[in-house]
Amino acid sequence: MAEAVEEGVNAAGEKDGRRWLTPGVAGIGSASFLADVGHEVPTALLPSLLTSSLSASAAALGVIEGVSDGLAGAARLAGGALADDPGRRRKVAVGGYTTTAALGALIGAATSVWQVALLRAGAWTARGLRVPARNALLADMVPASAYGRAYGFERAMDNLGAIVGPLLALGLVTLVGVKWAIGLSVIPGVLAALAIVYAIRCAPRAEQRERQPIRLRLHPVLRGRLGRLLAGIAAFEVGNVAATLLILRATEQLTPGHGVESATRLALVLYIGYNLAATIASIPAGRLSDQLGTHGPVLVLTAGVALFALAYAGFATSTTNLILLAVPFVLAGIGIGAVETAEHAAVAALAPNDARGSAFGLLATVQALGNVAASAVAGVLWTAVSPTVAFAYLVGWMLLALIGLLATARR
Repeated sequence: MAEAVEEGVNAAGEKDGRRWLTPGVAGIGSASFLADVGHEVPTALLPSLLTSSLSASAAALGVIEGVSDGLAGAARLAGGALADDPGRRRKVAVGGYTTTAALGALIGAATSVWQVALLRAGAWTARGLRVPARNALLADMVPASAYGRAYGFERAMDNLGAIVGPLLALGLVTLVGVKWAIGLSVIPGVLAALAIVYAIRCAPRAEQRERQPIRLRLHPVLRGRLGRLLAGIAAFEVGNVAATLLILRATEQLTPGHGVESATRLALVLYIGYNLAATIASIPAGRLSDQLGTHGPVLVLTAGVALFALAYAGFATSTTNLILLAVPFVLAGIGIGAVETAEHAAVAALAPNDARGSAFGLLATVQALGNVAASAVAGVLWTAVSPTVAFAYLVGWMLLALIGLLATARR
């Protein structure tokens, strides 16, 4: 029976493969773009608000961001349990986008550090809750043969928002100042909530199920091929550092030849190039994932991890040449565009329908907690030994992930 259903889905996918960019998919992509623009504005301006306006220390910023990231990771796991139910996942998605926009914008009105901490933590918790719901909704809207293109489009729009958001923040600060700029970030945030409402209205009718208790379904997610895939993804994420460390590496290497201010600007240009490469690579990576058939997502994921290994090897070397520094930024950008697209497409294809929310929740949690661990360990190695050793450590995790993913693809 299961094989017959799978064959029917695949047949439908081949028939409708060219119609993957439906209004619902476009709505989710628009929500990702607008939401990223909305939360990148307060993120870009938070250091200035805390240190200049509220006279807080860099340590306060670190604690606020660390706690917020930790809560977001835990919320993604809880959001996965909520998203298993098709009807409930729609409410969580709308509520998550709306709450993130409101709390993030209210940071601009904060008059003390503790208020900023509470609002940031609340916004990031809501953001974490909505992620599995959004990813599960997207899987509801397209045939299995188009998962790669659908998730590639969503990732491309998200990465595009990461480019537009900081640029918008820079323009708003010039016009209205830091606090008003953060407050105005509510506009793209609310538009993102409206976009997800539109996407839900365009989606197929939610499957009617008997209401089940809210619980995370780990057993059907961790067994079989999906479990092996998640193990490989975990190895990758434990070596996937925050992009801020890449920016720091470029700044330190460019400073002797250009000075601190010019080096900082050039490093930010390289970071924009990283996001641009990720934006451009996402949709082709998704298309290739669909064209390669059953093993497509795992193969594209493996290729993306290989690009990361090359990029980190480039960052491990010492150079003051801007072109040589740009190469690993571009490789990492293409790599993250391929990896994020393929991760989501693979989980959508392999997860049982009734545990899809839990699967995406576990994936999002592995991504969040793995990134925290990668950045923390790499930062310690960077300070205690050298940047070269830190990036060599990350290359080791990429190679371990490659071994696991290649074994998964063969099996």
